[in-house]
Order: sequence, then C-alpha cells, then structure tokens
Amino acid sequence: MTDEQRGAGAEGRDPRDEVGVGPHPSPWPDDPRYDEDLLRDGDRRNVVDRYRYWTVEAIVADLDTTRHAFHVAIENLAHDFNIGSVVRTANAFNAASVHVVGRRRWNRRGAMVTDRYLHVAHDDDATALAAWAHGSGLVLVGVDNLPGSVPLETTDLPRDCVLLFGQEGTGLSDAAREACDVTVSIVQYGSTRSINVGAAAAIAMHAWIRRHASGRTPGTA
Repeated sequence: MTDEQRGAGAEGRDPRDEVGVGPHPSPWPDDPRYDEDLLRDGDRRNVVDRYRYWTVEAIVADLDTTRHAFHVAIENLAHDFNIGSVVRTANAFNAASVHVVGRRRWNRRGAMVTDRYLHVAHDDDATALAAWAHGSGLVLVGVDNLPGSVPLETTDLPRDCVLLFGQEGTGLSDAAREACDVTVSIVQYGSTRSINVGAAAAIAMHAWIRRHASGRTPGTA
C-alpha cells in the first residue's frame, strides 16, 4: 500500500468520500506500466485518471515526454512549510524540475507525495542555483514585490527560465535578489503587504502556462 493510500477506507469513513478506484476487474491489462499491487488492491492515489494503476516509474517516464520548459526554485532557509505546496503546484503544471535552495531537508507534507513524480534537486545557495541556471541557458526570474520589480501581469516571461521564490515572510534573500536576472511582482489591490508564497508560486506558474502553453492539450508534447 502506498503512502497516498494509507487512511483510505478508515473505519467510520464514508466510502463515497474515497478518491481513486478499486481493484481492476479481470482480466488485468497486459502492460508493463501497470502495478500488480494496485491492480489487485485498487488505486487511491492523487493522480489523474489516465495514470490509474500505473507504477510511479511509468508515470514519471510519461511526464518526462511532456515537461514544460520552466523550472521552479524555492529558498529553504528556515524549513518553510509552504515548500510542499509549491512542489504540488509544480507537479500540477508539469514543471521541468524543482530546486530546493539552502537546507537540504524540507517539509514534504504539503506536497501530498507529488514530489515522487517530479525531478527534485538541491542547491546549496542562490549562487549555485544561478550558476546551474545560466549554465543550462535558463533565465533566473525572481518573484517578489521588491523595489525595482516589474509587474508580472505585463512581463513577457521567458520560455526557458527558473521561477525563484523566497522564504515565506521574508521573501527573496539578498543573495537571491542579486543572483536574479529579473524580478517580477504580483500586483495587489488590498491592504496586505504580501501574499502567501504558495499562492504567489501558483500565480506565477500559471502566468507562464498562459504565455507558453495556452491552447496545448494536457498530456501532449
């Protein structure tokens, strides 16, 4: 049983609230992408229907054929609980990779196991991230409402880029600000000085999707 499936069907829980599907009817499909345990026991994972009963490895391999050109990076200087949320959104938009910058260990709870379907890397600091990005031909785009930032709404995000997010509360570190090629901000109309980094990441990633993947059928290269 997978971590995603633990707790499903717990005593007292309405079966109608369960996600996923039950055991696959016989005969089972003759396809190496399928997991025999899932076929036998059912698939309660948080995956789209086309990946029901597939192994994790098969799902990752299939996603690799349609990854988008943007990468996501987030600073991990104080064990930010929002990193998991950013990772989950990066999975939803099929980012090329996610880079955790700073501390290697991060809180995975909010990711809801979606990190298994992504390529997650670690960079010691913003300087190392920038060196990797520039060596890979990627523009490092910081996302923070800082003086000198340009509005995300009117910025033509580069196709090949890394969207870098800072720590919740403090935003991008000084080193990250210096490393970025450009910094964009999300326009706000209320009284709060900032929005949650998980929300900001979702907005920025969707802005990239609207610019570079609009009209593309999900799951196609």
